[in-house]
Amino acid sequence: MPSKQVLIVEDERPIREMIAFGLKRAGFEVREAEDCRAARAALADTRPDLVLVDWMLPDMSGLELTRSLKRDRETRELPIIMLTARAAETDKVTGLDTGADDYITKPFSPRELVSRVHALLRRRAPEHSDQILKVGPLTLDPASHTATIEGRELELGPTEFNLLKFLMAHPGRVHSRKQLLDQVWGDHVFIEERTVDVQIRRVRAALGEGAENLIETVRGAGYKLASRG
Repeated sequence: MPSKQVLIVEDERPIREMIAFGLKRAGFEVREAEDCRAARAALADTRPDLVLVDWMLPDMSGLELTRSLKRDRETRELPIIMLTARAAETDKVTGLDTGADDYITKPFSPRELVSRVHALLRRRAPEHSDQILKVGPLTLDPASHTATIEGRELELGPTEFNLLKFLMAHPGRVHSRKQLLDQVWGDHVFIEERTVDVQIRRVRAALGEGAENLIETVRGAGYKLASRG
């Protein structure tokens, strides 16, 4: 099986080399970029399996790069982990809202980073059934990786797609944030339960006005997909 490729977008060379060393030891193929311009050139050349993006870059911010990649149809499903020294909750939420799939604060250990990378890549693996799911106005086809509501295709990143798929596989059942983290993200992750709220908000936004209530918040318990049509 070919090695998974990770693109590191980090302007500080010592940090970039430390990350690259840890990933290579873990069996990953690594490419490096010191700014957004170099990152775009690398992406145009070869599409990696995952991108690590530093928040502060010399030519434009990592937030802007992440936002633009998630807007582009060619790269919107590319998994992205944001790297930053900003540890405030508001900064984490901003990073996730921008489109990052995970967020890790500096300083971090190479072991933790490798675990995060493995966890995020597992979420993309086609390890579940390809059976088409239908709940009310929603239809999800795992084989073609498409989801529609009354015939309109939803624009979902890989995490949002997997989250909606899990909820559609268990309509009417309430799942806690921890359960969703375990089932959708995997049971070996280091991300906060708040991440679930951010991803639920993204799925609701994709569903559109009037349909966002298909995913119900059960106070003190978690979330569920309404089983009614």
